[in-house]
Amino acid sequence: MSVAARHWIAPEWGGPERWRLADTTAPDPQQGEVTIRVHAAGMNPADRKHVAVPRPGVELPVPIGYEVSGEILAIGPGTRIGSGEARVGDEVVAFRVQGGYASALTIPAEKAFRKPARLSHAEAANLLLAGTTAAEMLERVHAEEGETILLHGASGAVGVMVLQLAALRGIRVIGTTSEAGAERVRRFGGTPVVGGTPVAYGEGLLDRVRATGLAVDAALDAVGTDEAVDVSLALVGDRSRIVTIAAPGRAAEHGFRAIAGSQPGSAAFRDGIRGELVRLADEGRLVVPLARTYPLAEAVDATRFLAEEHPGGKLALIP
Repeated sequence: MSVAARHWIAPEWGGPERWRLADTTAPDPQQGEVTIRVHAAGMNPADRKHVAVPRPGVELPVPIGYEVSGEILAIGPGTRIGSGEARVGDEVVAFRVQGGYASALTIPAEKAFRKPARLSHAEAANLLLAGTTAAEMLERVHAEEGETILLHGASGAVGVMVLQLAALRGIRVIGTTSEAGAERVRRFGGTPVVGGTPVAYGEGLLDRVRATGLAVDAALDAVGTDEAVDVSLALVGDRSRIVTIAAPGRAAEHGFRAIAGSQPGSAAFRDGIRGELVRLADEGRLVVPLARTYPLAEAVDATRFLAEEHPGGKLALIP
């Protein structure tokens, strides 16, 4: 039978102050579907951005949240999840869902994968959006063993995933970061370069990157500032080896690549890499730094904190 639940929705376009926590039901799963009891919902900047202004093809109210971790409550007939056979009670992660800020939801079964045992639910709920984005960034610039990449925003959620995946592939990373994030970049194997304020290396970020003595083969931008883009353009002559997730306008202007999960090619790649990331996390080779958890009912406060502060790790909502 269907499961009573609560979920966050955007009944109108705008900021989180307009969101509403509403009663709902997770319907019985049909063939190709599973119902999940959510133990943690991952939080990402996209959750807020995608309901801030009207988007073509999206109708109100919009259920909020793209990734969760929990346990299977029910399975549709003849159904397998993304990682294979599954039973009621199995712990799973799910990504590219609609309405993850919920206590329960019914989703396409192919979006669910067995949860890495080494990760808590709060950590696992934050694995796949940042992880698949990071993997695609490395893929699009064709980063290879022995090369050096410049990564803007290296201490953020996507940046930390890039650092880990690059280290596994033998790729060096120069990571721009704030002073507060420099130790996090070192922890995950990168060479930190503090951006935004003059330091001993010179007046600008470009000088400080050059002062590392490492030749940059490719650049990944998770920040979107003009400074980040300008430095990438100055250091990487081959525009096909620059990618951004935050400056699509500059990408169009200068002929490098901007990616987003809404693009069909990006969606296909990210769907295809999910199982590999789950495997790496299960083996302890990919971790998710967690900063804080909030009760599900405090999603608005948590969203404001994510947007206005520097959490130093991921946030999760706990139903």
